[in-house]
This record gives sequence, structure tokens and C-alpha cells, in this order.
Amino acid sequence: MLKLARLAAALILVAGTLLAADNADEKRAHDILADLIAANTAPSGGNDTRAAVAGLVTRLQQAGFHDDEITVIGQSEKLQNLIVRYRSDAPAEKPVLMMAHLDVVEALPKDWTVAPFEMTEKDGYYYGRGTTDNKAGAAILVADFIRLREEGFKPNRDLIVMLTSDEESTGASALWLTTKNRPLIDAAFALNTDAGLVMLKDGEPRAFIVQTSEKIYVSFTLEALDPGGHSSVPRSDGAIRRLARTLVDLQEYQFPVDLNETTREFFRRWSELASPTDQALIAALLEGDTSPELLGRLVESPYYNALSRTTCVATQLSAGHAENALPQSAKAVVNCRVLPQSSAEHAKDTIEKIAARNEVSVTQIDAARPSPPSPLDEKIIGPIRKVANELWPGIPLIPEMSTGATDGLFVRNVGIPVYGVSAIAEDPDDIRAHGQDERIGVASYRDATEYWYRLMKEIATSR
Repeated sequence: MLKLARLAAALILVAGTLLAADNADEKRAHDILADLIAANTAPSGGNDTRAAVAGLVTRLQQAGFHDDEITVIGQSEKLQNLIVRYRSDAPAEKPVLMMAHLDVVEALPKDWTVAPFEMTEKDGYYYGRGTTDNKAGAAILVADFIRLREEGFKPNRDLIVMLTSDEESTGASALWLTTKNRPLIDAAFALNTDAGLVMLKDGEPRAFIVQTSEKIYVSFTLEALDPGGHSSVPRSDGAIRRLARTLVDLQEYQFPVDLNETTREFFRRWSELASPTDQALIAALLEGDTSPELLGRLVESPYYNALSRTTCVATQLSAGHAENALPQSAKAVVNCRVLPQSSAEHAKDTIEKIAARNEVSVTQIDAARPSPPSPLDEKIIGPIRKVANELWPGIPLIPEMSTGATDGLFVRNVGIPVYGVSAIAEDPDDIRAHGQDERIGVASYRDATEYWYRLMKEIATSR
């Protein structure tokens, strides 16, 4: 009986130690995310990533990372990027690059029910700007690097973390790092925390989505000019009216449905998991049905619609110089997300034809950058799938074309394949990135952190 008691006590002690270790890892990941949320890297914080980077560097140094493994670099004083290299003693393969970004879009406190730049835990969620886009990704990568270093993990290839500073605006940092500082981030392939997801349906994980392609981002300024005059003598062809008619015509126009290899494969695999109503819509899409009935149903499903065609939408408006004067100018910004097999030029030509009816000019704001699809290489997809099935047994892996754009497009453009594998479980109907009360599930964050920890070991372990 005494031996059994001692054995039981020993087991309790071991279990307690393991639990403490697990809790320590989770607490570290929690604290890193909380620190990043508190560092306001939005425009209201001056688009300044220095505090966020400094906090991460301190943690990495305390965990034993040396100065030659940590690079802080930027094109301006405020926009600092962080590159961390977990070195292999005997690299057998090219490095793997892992990506996230530290900047966030603006959040207006008056619009939120919680403080946007302070992480709040309630109802099983962490709330705060950047919890999903994309400070969770940055926190996960750093927390897992520290965990691996503390364990003494010896990779068979270098692992590189790249945290950029302006993904939500120009993406200039990723462009600069990939083209002017290539040795810092050069890799066999890249894994991006800023794309993909574990798709939830009715609260259950249904699919592991891997982003292998993304739409082309391009914006245009539409402008109507007018001599103006006194507001007491309005005319039917004023600047605002002509611009408004153009925007209505653009809203009613639908670009042709055009599935590519990735979206066709996505719909084929997702159809097995979709609702009966969605299955009928997907079947018609895959069969090439372009009937008005189908197109009408497609528009009512924003996600499927965005996967199937180029989309353009007005996002900003400005007009007028006085309350009692007819405006001499009315402007709108139209943002387009163009299919990778199409072009920004085609989108512009289409908008110009619509705008010409109302004498509205169209000017492209910035150059568009294509994002060539990444191949479904089993050497890369295999480990991603393997670890996914460890955490979510039986979950199917489905490739996706992202409807948005990420820093991944700059990495793809220099010949490094990119795979978006955030591993964050989300319901597509409740994704709050860029919106009010952005949040991430506590369990989703914990599981994604564990996923990346295992994936890092899987892709950097000798076989």
C-alpha cells in the first residue's frame, strides 16, 4: 500500500509538472498576444511597430536567441520589421519561411463594445484589434519559437519568422524584404499565418483550408467634374448625380464567372461538406451553368460569389466644398479583387466603359501585382495535412483562393511558393477581421498555437 501511495504521489507530481509546463506555454502565448494588441500599430497609433517589435525582441533574447538570430530592419523609423532565424547546426535542406504582420487596420473605440487596443477575454473569446488579423499569427510564431528553444529542439533546416509592418496599407515592407534583402528571408517555401482557416460549421471543424492562391488587389479613383454653381439652381447632370449613377451601374454589373484550378478544386471538395442548398449551387457552378437564375443565387452568397469572379466595390466617397454650392468635383474609390487568371487592365477597361456613360474619369491608384498560384506539392502539403489530422482527426484539407490579398503575393512573386495555414478555427459567417469587436476563440487560439508548434517540428525534423 505504501509503494502504491508513493507511486501515486510520484504520478501526481509528474502530471502536475506537465500541466504546469502546458500552462506556462499557454500563458506565454496569451501574454504575447495581449502585449501585441496593446501596442497600437493602427494609424491612430502612428503606424508605428517599434514598441511591438521591441517587446518581442526582449522575449526572444530572454529565451536565449542571440543577436545574430534577430534582425530588426525597416525602410523608415516607425515601420520596423522583425526577422528571426532559428538556426540548424547541420542544415540538410533550404530554410522554411513563416509569415505574419504586426500592423492593423484602424478601430474606432466608439464603435466597439470593448476597448479595441486592449485584449479582453469574455464569453470564450479574446477581443481586440488584430486578434485574428494578424497579431495572433505573430504571437503564435514567436511563442512557438521560444517553446522550441526552451526544449532544446534541433532542426534539420533553418526556420525563419518574418513579421512585417505595413501589410494593411502598401505592403512595401514585404516587397522591400523580398527584393532588396532576399538573403534574410530566402526559403524553399513559405507558410503564412495570414490566410487559410479551420472552417467551422455549426460549431464543428469541417475543413482545413489552405490558401494556395489569392486575388489581385487594385483600386481606382472615379471622378466627376462640374463647373458648380449655386445650390438653389440644381441641374440634373451635377457631379454627385453622375458619380452616383456610375456607382449604381457598377454595382449592378457582374463580372463573368470564371473558375480556375484552385477554385474548381475548392468547390469540388467543399461540396461534400456543404448544405443541400449550397451543393445545388456548387454543382451548377462546376457544370458551367451561367443562367440568370444561377447568377442571381450566386450574388446572394458573398463568399461563393467572390471565389467565382472578379469583384469591384465602392469603398470611399468625397464631394463638395460648401453646404450651399453645387460640387465642382465628386470622387469615389473603387476597390477591385481580380481573379489571378484575369488582369487589373481588364477590370479598368470594364469600369471605364461603365463610367464613360456619365462622363466620369477612371484613374488607377497603384500598380497591381499578380500572385501566381502555389503548386499542391505533397512534400509540403503532406506535413500540413498530417498535423491537421492529429488535432482534428479526419478533417479534409481543401485548397483555397483567398478573396483578399496578403504579403504572400510579394513572396510568391520572387519564386517562393506560399501556403496560407492560419489553423485558426472560424465560422466564415462570423469573421470580424477589419470590423467591430474583432475576436478569436480562446480554444481556437490555443489549438492554432499547438498546430504551429507541431508543424514547425514536422517540417524541420530529420527523416
